[in-house]
Amino acid sequence: MPPPLQRRQRQARKVAMHPAALWKALPDGRVSCRLCSHFCRIAPGRRGLCGVRENRDGALFTLVHDRVAAVNLDPVEKKPLYHFLPGTTTFSFGTMGCNLSCAFCQNAGLSQPPRQGKAIAGETVDPAGLAAAAKRSGAASVSYTYSEPTVFYELMAETAELAQAKGLKNIMVSNGFMSRACLDALAGRIDAANIDLKAMRDDFYHRVCGARLRPVLQNLVTIRKLGWWLEVTTLIIPGLNDTPEELRELADFLVKELGPDTPWHISRFHPDFAMRDRPPTPTRTLALAWDIGREAGLRYVYVGNVHDAARSTTYCPGCGERLMERQGMGLAAARTVDGHCGACGAAIAGVGLP
Repeated sequence: MPPPLQRRQRQARKVAMHPAALWKALPDGRVSCRLCSHFCRIAPGRRGLCGVRENRDGALFTLVHDRVAAVNLDPVEKKPLYHFLPGTTTFSFGTMGCNLSCAFCQNAGLSQPPRQGKAIAGETVDPAGLAAAAKRSGAASVSYTYSEPTVFYELMAETAELAQAKGLKNIMVSNGFMSRACLDALAGRIDAANIDLKAMRDDFYHRVCGARLRPVLQNLVTIRKLGWWLEVTTLIIPGLNDTPEELRELADFLVKELGPDTPWHISRFHPDFAMRDRPPTPTRTLALAWDIGREAGLRYVYVGNVHDAARSTTYCPGCGERLMERQGMGLAAARTVDGHCGACGAAIAGVGLP
């Protein structure tokens, strides 16, 4: 990959301060952060729950505007996005920090250290350099991913504008716990999103993730109204969110509130971070969830984090023809013609389909 973004840089440097967006001052010197649905009230010298936004003398600053901790050139299918520019690559990066504390986090090395008061590491960058590197890489898009892009909003927003000017699309891979103000500010900058819908129980969000369910559901509906291409991912965790009743409720929400063309990615859990006491998701549970999604009326349901060629394939909703087959993290074969089934001519939902 071209310089200056050739590798991860883990060495901690002195944290730079950059004025934050989406906040207001309070009379007692605290600030009210309006970036995500925690709406933290932060005292002088303290940071929000994300660990990367600090009140300095009554003004809010971001600590990750110039600090990228991970960067890669990925297949867009890895996000996962199966119906947005399939077969292309996406220039992907993220900073440290997250507004959630999911016990099962698979990127805890990036997301959790700032929440734990540890150093914020990363390679020093700026939006112009990121957009230029993305263009040089030959990617069709830029993805804000790996940790939680909401918490590096300022870097994301500025990079997205510059990327658009270079003809690149912008993708947000998120837990969906941003504020409505954040979504409105991103409305003209983001083209597609993959949002985690982790469960359909508020208790799960509270106990396991340190968050709430309702803002995520509301944001999913808002994202659909904004016109972004939207795909949804659910990590199925044994004993926590895997009952047939909850899976049906989740699938019904997707169909009724977001539409039957919304792709649903069912992801296999592997023990990680603070949740190493549970086994990987049984493949029969993944198959059951896939069946439930299809029975609910979802036209595009996929199983991930496990080899399952049949359930990672896109089928024509009209005639059932196998249209887009995937191998590993990429597109292996496509039998579509300008976004239509090559067999019966039915339209296939998506953006930039072959």
